[in-house]
Amino acid sequence: MNEKEKQVYDLVSEVVDPEIGIPISVMDLIDEVKVEGDRAFIAFHLSTPMCPPLFAVKIGTDIYLQALKVEGIKEVEVKVKGHFYEEQINQEILEEISRLKSLK
Repeated sequence: MNEKEKQVYDLVSEVVDPEIGIPISVMDLIDEVKVEGDRAFIAFHLSTPMCPPLFAVKIGTDIYLQALKVEGIKEVEVKVKGHFYEEQINQEILEEISRLKSLK
């Protein structure tokens, strides 16, 4: 993990699972952090494959917002893995990120 990836990881680590109230890093839910130029990619999984999608979207959105706090990061892609509704959740995360971008 390079320095920029560590910065992203450290901030993303602060995201709290809204159902359990524990940081996602403590539960070891962060699977991957990659940074290329001004773009970050973060993959995560949930505590169970049937975790309510509402919580998954909240965690994904919080990851996005935290990663953007790193100086030099302009684009963030977030993906949930290993969930029964993985495709639908990832689509909802994209839609929520698009909504947030439109508010700027």
